[in-house]
Amino acid sequence: MIDAMAKVNRRLRTLFDARVKERGLTLARARTLLTLIEQEGLYQKELAEVLEIENATMVRLIDGLERQAFVERRAVEGDRRAKRIMMTDEGKRLAEEVVKLAGDVRADLLEGISDEDLSIALNVMRKMSDSMNKTL
Repeated sequence: MIDAMAKVNRRLRTLFDARVKERGLTLARARTLLTLIEQEGLYQKELAEVLEIENATMVRLIDGLERQAFVERRAVEGDRRAKRIMMTDEGKRLAEEVVKLAGDVRADLLEGISDEDLSIALNVMRKMSDSMNKTL
C-alpha cells in the first residue's frame, strides 16, 4: 500500500508540476501561492512552517516569487526585521488560476472513485498518519 501511495503521489506531483510550469511556476512556488491565497500576510517563518520547509529554502522561494512580481515583503510596524509576505494583484490572479488548476487535477485523480471508496481511503490514511505521529 505504501508503494502504491508513493506512486500516486509521484504521478500527481509530476502532473501538477507540468501544469504549473505552463504558467511560469515551479511546484514549490505554486504551493506557496496556494498557501498565501488562504493565509495571506504570514511571516516568512510561519510560511516555512506551514509548507514544512527550511527557512533558507523559504527565502529562495520568496525571492523568486518577488522577482516574478507575485509577492512582496512588507515591513511590520514596530519590528524592523519582521516582514509579512503579501501577494500582489498579479500574484492573486495567478493563485486563483492555480486553485482552479489544482481542482481540475484533483477531479481527474478522483474520477471513477465512489464516495464510499474515497471515504474508506481517507480513513485509512488518517489512521496511518496518526500512527506515524505517535512514533515521532
